[in-house]
Amino acid sequence: MPAHNEQLAQLFQSIATLLATQRANPYRIRAYRRAAESILALEEDVAMIAARRELEEIDGIGKDLAGKIREFLETGTIRTYEELKTPLPPDVKNWARLPGFHDSLVSYLYVRLGIRTLDDLEQLVSSHLLRTVPGFTGSEDALLQAIRQQKSSPQN
Repeated sequence: MPAHNEQLAQLFQSIATLLATQRANPYRIRAYRRAAESILALEEDVAMIAARRELEEIDGIGKDLAGKIREFLETGTIRTYEELKTPLPPDVKNWARLPGFHDSLVSYLYVRLGIRTLDDLEQLVSSHLLRTVPGFTGSEDALLQAIRQQKSSPQN
C-alpha cells in the first residue's frame, strides 16, 4: 500500500475520532471515515490521482475532502486535524459555560478567529460580529453581561 494513502487514511480517521469526541455533525464524521476507507482501498498512490486531478472520482471524496488531500500532499498535514488536536487553555475552555456558547463554538472562536482573551471576546460581541458566527444561539446582551461579570470576579 502506498505510504501517502496509509498516512492520509490515518489522518482522516483521527479527524473523525476527534470530531466524534466533540459531538460534531455525524454526517461529517461519517464522511471522514468513509474517505479513509476509500483511500485505504486504493491500489494507486493518491498523489498520482491528485496529479491527474481525479480525486473527486474516488468514492466518498467530494470537493472539500479533495482539498484536504491536496493540502496533505503539499504540506504533510491537514490544518483541520492540527486545530482539532490542539487543546484549549483552561480559561478558554470555561467559555463554554457562557450563555449561548458550547465547546465547538469556543474552539472555533479560539482556533479560527484567534479570540484568546475575555477582552477579545467582549470586543467581538460588542461589535455584533458574533451573530455572524455559525453556532451562536444566545443573546448578545446576556453574553456581554456574563463576560463583564466574569472579568470582574476575583478569580481573574
